[in-house]
Amino acid sequence: MTKISEIKLAVFDFDATIMDGETINFLAKEAKVEDEVSKITHLAMNGQIDFFESLIKRVSLLKGLSEKKVNDICQNLPIINGAKELVSYLKNNNVTVVCLSGGFKNATEPICKKLGFDATFSNTLHVKEGFLTGLVGGEMMFSDSKGRMINKIQNLLNINNFQTIVCGDGANDISMCRYSSHKVAFCAKEALKNVCNYHIEIKDLSKIINIFEK
Repeated sequence: MTKISEIKLAVFDFDATIMDGETINFLAKEAKVEDEVSKITHLAMNGQIDFFESLIKRVSLLKGLSEKKVNDICQNLPIINGAKELVSYLKNNNVTVVCLSGGFKNATEPICKKLGFDATFSNTLHVKEGFLTGLVGGEMMFSDSKGRMINKIQNLLNINNFQTIVCGDGANDISMCRYSSHKVAFCAKEALKNVCNYHIEIKDLSKIINIFEK
């Protein structure tokens, strides 16, 4: 166990960690390309294809979807049980709480704001005349993007790996683990489980509280 008083930064993935599912799969269902997008998502989360390549391919299939429909879907995504409780616990213990997502601001910003996160970093779906162009850009496009961002945040806060806890579910969360001594695999794929020292198999984020010594 680790003492909660020693933790200064908690970093979470969004899709299938904070939110119950993959944002892009919800959007793909609306665009009627769910099967194709789901297959690519599965391969990416298991580390079988490069995350950047998978992101570009999947977003291209969403071309023509209306921005209004995207926002309607994203603001009503299901939140994982225990998320609010866990964030409140961390904030009450003076921990900075951040979300890093290879997904999209349309989803991460409203949901993480509602939950009380201090900051979110994710990607932007390009829009022209109210419809998706099939292009995407942002700070979280690559397989190592999350790790690089954590390193920047640690430098800003003047903290180290021992003061950082990370939590995710897929292969694109592996880069976060380089910058943390406390690595949580949440209902995770084997690729991530192999590099984590805590494993939670129940869809309830509040279970993470149990790893802390009061």
